[in-house]
Amino acid sequence: MANTSQMKISKSLIIVGVIIVAIVLIGAWFVNTRNGFVTLDEDVQQQWGKVEVQYQRRLDLIPNLVETVKGYAAHESSTFEKVTQARAGLTDAYNKANALQGQDAAATEQSLDSYNAAQQGLGKALSIYVNAVREAYPDLKANTQFEDLQTQLEGTENRIATERGRYTDVVRTYNVAVRKFPASFVASLSGFNVKPQFKADAEAATAPKVSF
Repeated sequence: MANTSQMKISKSLIIVGVIIVAIVLIGAWFVNTRNGFVTLDEDVQQQWGKVEVQYQRRLDLIPNLVETVKGYAAHESSTFEKVTQARAGLTDAYNKANALQGQDAAATEQSLDSYNAAQQGLGKALSIYVNAVREAYPDLKANTQFEDLQTQLEGTENRIATERGRYTDVVRTYNVAVRKFPASFVASLSGFNVKPQFKADAEAATAPKVSF
């Protein structure tokens, strides 16, 4: 009887031990998986910040570009209606894009779509403005300040495309991790949801032309 009782106790202890080990292992896996999501989420946020930096850089350069053109041709508003209209369109697009800058646009698909649309609109308006200026003032390319600004804008457009591409890559990595089974359970319990991606329009593959 004593041996039987001891065997039962031993089996119970083994079962308890196995359960404890299983709980510890599952807990460790849960924590490790969640920490992995935290790292991936930080990667996405960091890369989104880099995208915003380049958009902000473009926003900062555009007023300087407009002022340089205005300084070069003070009679623009009365003589070249096309340039004036293009500048009005650029100003409107600039204000819309600037109003969304600094917001957490990557949080939801709707907010990202609005942000993306505003930035695409600004890029198109900038292209229209520059083309109008090119037609009106062909000699402006000799202006050193304007030449420097257009070089900086060209570089910024290229960097925007690069950083957006990198953002797309890190979001894809994050989204795959969030959706994979069984890690998806951890993601769901921890509040890590699929993040929205950029939706490029047909013209987004080519950066706006800002060179003369």
